[in-house]
Amino acid sequence: MSKKCLDAREEVSAVAFEMPAGACDAHAHVFGPYDAYPLTEDRSYTPREYLPRDFMRHLEQIGAERGVLVTGSASGLDNGSILNALSEYPDQLRGVIIPSADFTDAQLDDWTEMGVRGVRANLYQVDGRKVYRSGAGLEAVEALAPRLAERGWHLQVWIHAPDLAGLMPRLESLKLPLVIDHMGRMSTSRGVDDAGFQRLCGLLAEGRLWTKISGADRNTREGPPYSDVDPYAQAILRANSEQVVWGTDWPHINYYDAAHMPDDGVLANLLARWMPDPAMRKRVLIDNPARLYGFPAGAAAGTCPEVP
Repeated sequence: MSKKCLDAREEVSAVAFEMPAGACDAHAHVFGPYDAYPLTEDRSYTPREYLPRDFMRHLEQIGAERGVLVTGSASGLDNGSILNALSEYPDQLRGVIIPSADFTDAQLDDWTEMGVRGVRANLYQVDGRKVYRSGAGLEAVEALAPRLAERGWHLQVWIHAPDLAGLMPRLESLKLPLVIDHMGRMSTSRGVDDAGFQRLCGLLAEGRLWTKISGADRNTREGPPYSDVDPYAQAILRANSEQVVWGTDWPHINYYDAAHMPDDGVLANLLARWMPDPAMRKRVLIDNPARLYGFPAGAAAGTCPEVP
């Protein structure tokens, strides 16, 4: 039986630096409307509806203009909520969806035109057990890989960094650009010298994958202001800042204690601490997302529509 998640914060802390025009939150989720896109019965958590206009308000709060929406595991194999959001805000949003082996060429072409740029595989395990039910494994990606490559899509993987070593041969055999979620979901209790995390940094330095400096709230053992996550983000940026993107993970599903619900303003302010150089912030927030997700390079996304 899944638990009902707490709602995301309605108000967030002010962003204390100038977010560059066209900045991208490259990892977030929307859910619903449930009368059209219901959650899967086999799910690990139950969020309330978070609609495209809610996400646009979130972007406005943190001073970003673009976003990448990822199908959450609670949606199962139904990507409708993401596709609906892309249809509403085609200039500002891109999508990463859950793959199914029966996707047709016509669907892939239509979705590419809409702004889908990748598929996500859920490989995150603890002690050999999958943490989140539903989602897709690698089998569906393997069935689709040649057709995804033709359309310039990538594979985003929700995985624990220590598991990368054993899976890299299989992942690289797909011949798709590879993006690792949330810094490899590295608990700071393991230490920055952890072999799995060092492997992630090495692969990044070699240009063999991308990663997202997101998930500070999930990787921390100290809580806000997440100082214990600093060495991880900084090590990733030193390894190869040209293949790094950033996201908030809004609306922070699977939280049940209000005291731990992340503040997106606090998460955004980590960027100034991790990247005091504005040129590097521009690279991670604008230039890299433009290459990975196909946003127009070097230009702002335009004025955000007024969010009701």
